[in-house]
Amino acid sequence: MVDVSEAEGDREVPICPSIPSGEQTVWADASSVLQLACNDLRDGELIHAENFNLFAAMSALEIMDPKMDSGMVRTYYSVDEAIEYGAAPIPLSFDKTVDVQRVIDIMDHLLACEATWHKGCSLAQTVFSCLYLLRPDRASSHALLHSYCRVMRATCNAVVCTVSDTRTNEEEDLFTMTHGLPLKVDGDDKCLTMLHAVEETIARQLRACKATLSKKRVTEDIEPLQNNPDLEEGFCKSLLCRLRFRKHFYHVVTNMKRPQGRGLELAKKHIACCFEELESMIKSAEFLRSINAPGTLEDGMKNETTASGCQPVGFDSTLNSRLSAPTPPRAIETISWKKAAEYFQKLLHELEIICFYSLDPVFEGVLRFVVEFQKFQPELVARAHLQHLLVQDGKLYGRDSVFAVICKASLLPEVAKNHDIQKNETVVQLGQLLITLLRVLCTNISWQRRKLGKILQDWRIIHVQLELAFRKECGDISATASNENICMKICRHILIWVEEQTYWIASRFLMLGFELDLYSTGEYCMVYWYMYIILIKLAERTHMREMTSNEISKNAACSNHLFFPSCWCKKKGKKKRDLVKDGGKDNQLPPAILFLQCHVYLAEGLTMMLAALRNERQIYLSTGPFNSEHERFVQHFELLLKACLPDHVSYYSFEETTAHARLSSVSMYNCFKETQRIAKELRSNFSNDSDKMAELRRIEQVAEHNSVALSLISRLGAVDASLKVQFEFSHHPFFATAVVKRS
Repeated sequence: MVDVSEAEGDREVPICPSIPSGEQTVWADASSVLQLACNDLRDGELIHAENFNLFAAMSALEIMDPKMDSGMVRTYYSVDEAIEYGAAPIPLSFDKTVDVQRVIDIMDHLLACEATWHKGCSLAQTVFSCLYLLRPDRASSHALLHSYCRVMRATCNAVVCTVSDTRTNEEEDLFTMTHGLPLKVDGDDKCLTMLHAVEETIARQLRACKATLSKKRVTEDIEPLQNNPDLEEGFCKSLLCRLRFRKHFYHVVTNMKRPQGRGLELAKKHIACCFEELESMIKSAEFLRSINAPGTLEDGMKNETTASGCQPVGFDSTLNSRLSAPTPPRAIETISWKKAAEYFQKLLHELEIICFYSLDPVFEGVLRFVVEFQKFQPELVARAHLQHLLVQDGKLYGRDSVFAVICKASLLPEVAKNHDIQKNETVVQLGQLLITLLRVLCTNISWQRRKLGKILQDWRIIHVQLELAFRKECGDISATASNENICMKICRHILIWVEEQTYWIASRFLMLGFELDLYSTGEYCMVYWYMYIILIKLAERTHMREMTSNEISKNAACSNHLFFPSCWCKKKGKKKRDLVKDGGKDNQLPPAILFLQCHVYLAEGLTMMLAALRNERQIYLSTGPFNSEHERFVQHFELLLKACLPDHVSYYSFEETTAHARLSSVSMYNCFKETQRIAKELRSNFSNDSDKMAELRRIEQVAEHNSVALSLISRLGAVDASLKVQFEFSHHPFFATAVVKRS
């Protein structure tokens, strides 16, 4: 019903006689009301009933809209109707040559659909747009097509199970929705047996073909694959590489699911075979296109979903949109066959990296591997397999208990992992947080950053809860090393490690912002300032952990000042010297701490450099028409501030410490020089670690370029007004490099 008085005020509106339609509802003709409203309503005004809900209206089904009404865009009403009208013929053609061509086209289009599904589209609109998969018995008389469809269906089911078990499907809600599709069919467990039989038959046909071409005697009477002898070898090779790729890929996804990484060695061998067969498939495209459209190989493959360039038979992407209610009605675009092949090459490379992982029992090594793996921007399926490998049955790799992992990470002796304190409820919660962290690190970087920010507060809270629980369990945990028992030792080590881990999460949270382009250039100064503080705290806790493990607890108090921010702290108008520089030329610091110190120096130098440019040259100021710099500070670091990471940090402390930065400051130059010096000295310590060596090279390049840029700005900036300074990430993903140019 329409509220007439609201729309028209006191104007009398003629209403047509009502049409009875129920006990509590009455239909009325509102045409005249709407006509009068059209004449009086201005832009932006809306006539509505009292119970009108804008959100519900926006979410409502729009009849006759192709994007919203699933019944609008359709070819057939049902699978049976599609089959009745010849959309899925068996055989595909009475001409054997055409039949083979069409089978290859179906295989190729299914590969493109599979890649499109992996990219986040609905399974119902991609792989299961194939009518032969929707009606499994339809192709039972066609051994070649039937065997391929069985393995395809079994592969999809294995991938769905892996992604569902690891719950990485939260990123792509559609990925694991099966919409009641026939993913599991009786006999699919024997799919490889049938595929192997078909593969053997085609292999014999290929051998017979080669024998005939070389005029050798054929030892067995083999019926050819199709009728054209000139095309026999090409078709046999094209089919074999596709069948073998499907077989080996199925072995890959099933072996990588085996518990405790037992199937990784076998999976590696099948991945190598997949690469070979995929390369053969790409090479076969030239032969397949030469049959249909000679000379159009490169131009035609850009958007086509088959290697031959022909449209495949037996597919209808709109059919499931109408039959399955949860299926999105929107049309999707299947990626090209060429891009699908490239996708699988990338996916296989990522799975190969996982297979070569050494299952490092040290948690720090696990974190490093996952972070390095994420640099490849891995696909959802690869990340799901990585998570499945790392976390099985609530254990690391399905074999190491979480408490044992924590004890090893905290540098506790081996005997500590059997202590009864692991049954403490708060310690159990810490283990759950650790598992959650591993799961989060296996998600895509945007999802990962969001989740890391949310769990920061959990890690902060668990530290407080652990401290209370440990005091209750073991008494005063601040006792010196000589007087403490094993319980106190475990408590002290774990508390330090939890703090260290919390600051590692915070640093990861800040660094991912650069990868996601969340910071504008005018905000770099505040970001590097916050990174500098977090990295200092991380280095302090890491050093405390190592000192505690070496029973040097009497010096632990010094560690709280070891990385004190030298350039920003004033006392009686003079800068406090960095105690690291007085500490015996870094001889007392282990390589892991010096490695972190390189990052500390870089963040410090960049903060000072950007602050000096803001103060002296009025560039890269964080100004905008919508929110102030203070508001941006809060927006970027709200989750860190809520978790008090660290304590007593605010926008005003940032503003105060950067207000007096100058380009002439010697300490700024020293930051970059010290970074270069330490990085060079660390090479010998990490000569066997390729990842850290690569990071040291990147750090050196950033420090060197920024040092040169700083000299140019200081020397020429005052006399050359055309000098412009830009910041790029050409050498490091997180630390910017200053580039000086003339406008």
